[in-house]
Amino acid sequence: MGIYLTDKSISNWILKTIDEGADGAMRMKTILFIFAGLLMPVLGGAAFAANPDKCEPAGDFLILRDQQYALCANATCLTMNQVAYCECDLLRGNSISLPFDFGDGENVCTVNQDGRGNGYRVSTYSVPKRSEFLDGDYALYTCPGELNKGKYGGVAAASGSYAQCDGGLCFTSTRGRNFPGFEKLGKKELMCSCPITTNCENSDASPGGHQIGSPYDSVTGCDPNACLKCDAARLTDAQCQTSNPASFIGVQENVPVGSSAGTPAMLSCLLLDGAVPQLNSCFCSCDEVNEDGSCAEWSVHDESPLVIDCAL
Repeated sequence: MGIYLTDKSISNWILKTIDEGADGAMRMKTILFIFAGLLMPVLGGAAFAANPDKCEPAGDFLILRDQQYALCANATCLTMNQVAYCECDLLRGNSISLPFDFGDGENVCTVNQDGRGNGYRVSTYSVPKRSEFLDGDYALYTCPGELNKGKYGGVAAASGSYAQCDGGLCFTSTRGRNFPGFEKLGKKELMCSCPITTNCENSDASPGGHQIGSPYDSVTGCDPNACLKCDAARLTDAQCQTSNPASFIGVQENVPVGSSAGTPAMLSCLLLDGAVPQLNSCFCSCDEVNEDGSCAEWSVHDESPLVIDCAL
């Protein structure tokens, strides 16, 4: 049960104590020490003034300089009530995000800075070290769109949904704790809440498909099973025609974090000023479809190392 102290209740308590005479005066000193102890953590948890030097414009994006942030690029998620809850990494350094401007000069950078001491951080993007060629144990997997579905003889585009975590709020209270649907988190892991991008979105918005992070082996290469995530949380045409398609996703595990194809490369170039490391890269090809349009058979093609040309 929580204890809530209003200005009026505090005043009445102090006045009553003073009226009780000498014994009350002694208690008054004790009370003042108690309130000093109570107020210090409250003030310490107040919003910090954002440092504008840590918020650097980069085209249509913002670079967050030397800040703690959540990275969800290789995360998997549990969907519940139309929200994806994703197990992400808590890092410190430079990252990039859409600005998400609101209020009086507030944006993703000021919100993330205010999260210091207030129990939250924001999910932004940086190049995941675990996806770097050749020693990384993750890769960037491309789930094809209409534009590139036939690259390796494929016959259909991916039709899955994914969590879009840029700007998602993350809860530092979950570090090292248990969370429904996940094993106990590590001390440098935390849960983030992310909106869901469904396959009902206009395919013209992402003709090259979408990209997700998934395991990669330095010896055997790409994981064929990772391509199954390209159709994760797939919605039917009938479901897409309803007013709220995401409501049909329900509770599902192993939904990937993703983004429109090419977005990770663009953000990496802006963040690192063109000096992007080579990455592990895999391409998923749908070689056979079911009657409902979902992919019946996936093949995976190792395209490592991915060399990102920021001059393009």
